[in-house]
Amino acid sequence: MSTLTSPAPDATAAPLSIGPHTVAPPVVLAPMAGITNAPFRTLCREFSGGKGLFVSEMITTRALVERNEKTMQLIHFDATETPRSIQLYGVDPVTVGKAVRMIAEEDLADHIDLNFGCPVPKVTRKGGGSALPYKRNLLRAIVREAVTGAGDLPVTMKMRKGIDDDHLTYLDAGRIAVEEGVTAIALHGRTTAQHYGGTADWEAIARLKEHVPEIPVLGNGDIWSAEDALRMVRETGCDGVVVGRGCLGRPWLFADLVAAFEGRTDAFVRPTLREVADVMVRHATLLGEWIGDEARGVIDFRKHVAWYLKGFAVGSEMRKRLAITSSLEALRAGLDELDLDQPWPAGADGPRGRTSGNNRVVLPDGWLKDPYDCAGVGEDAELDTSGG
Repeated sequence: MSTLTSPAPDATAAPLSIGPHTVAPPVVLAPMAGITNAPFRTLCREFSGGKGLFVSEMITTRALVERNEKTMQLIHFDATETPRSIQLYGVDPVTVGKAVRMIAEEDLADHIDLNFGCPVPKVTRKGGGSALPYKRNLLRAIVREAVTGAGDLPVTMKMRKGIDDDHLTYLDAGRIAVEEGVTAIALHGRTTAQHYGGTADWEAIARLKEHVPEIPVLGNGDIWSAEDALRMVRETGCDGVVVGRGCLGRPWLFADLVAAFEGRTDAFVRPTLREVADVMVRHATLLGEWIGDEARGVIDFRKHVAWYLKGFAVGSEMRKRLAITSSLEALRAGLDELDLDQPWPAGADGPRGRTSGNNRVVLPDGWLKDPYDCAGVGEDAELDTSGG
């Protein structure tokens, strides 16, 4: 792929230690439902040269313990993936403990991340995701069970600032994490109420870093380019970055991130549309191989089309056509009709994915009455399926 010379970086970060694993540079792919499956992780890892940490999409602890067929597929790792990183969602300490012990005893992964950051209603209405840290005792119980059950496997956690500006939880949650043996914390600088709207609060990341100097703190939110990642480290003092929506339709962002943190000034990827088209076909191919059905793989790929084509001169009718293809042949044929010599568009490094806010937070009845009482939250609050 073509590259563009960029200024030398003015911020660096030391390698990140996640238990026995060294992540250098300290760059992590955020778990994203329906996105960070094995094929997408493969693409990101290839562009990074194998550097960084690439986390699975969310795995529900109940579904894992029950060996749900879809869940067992989602925890499949390519032979070249190391360390193997699983993100778990759960609201019941007993079930979380069972799932973690299963992972450790059956050697299903090398690293476990706990999801306390998901803002979607079907998760928060159960008291999970970003709603859960409000219940301090429940949070502590889940983290304690996870760390105890993990044995030698490192446990990290990802969270948001809180439910809303009146119910911030991240500093208390950070202290609980340290006290219970969590290896590192990632903070998305938004509340549940913000969803993905507004601007991420990087100052909160800096405050968390000051509050829990004992363990690494990773920053997440509004990293759209390698320059943004360096700026976050410089402005917050965080120990690494977690990148989510910025890499949608742009897995080569991880090549940029590695180059930036390594101080290389001539390796930022700026692909032509021809090069993007080749990645699109490869992505769809990998999905078909992973699912075991070409048509289903191409159908699953459809949601990525608009992200890959962002900024390029592609007519609306062709965009619609590419977004309803169901075979690799049709996808390739449609792409070949485009002006594939188009250079990387100006401004295409900006925001992508969901950016609108949603101020309605769906919580269990009475959830905000007491930040410590967690009565009524149990195994029945677990989700049945994985993937968000």
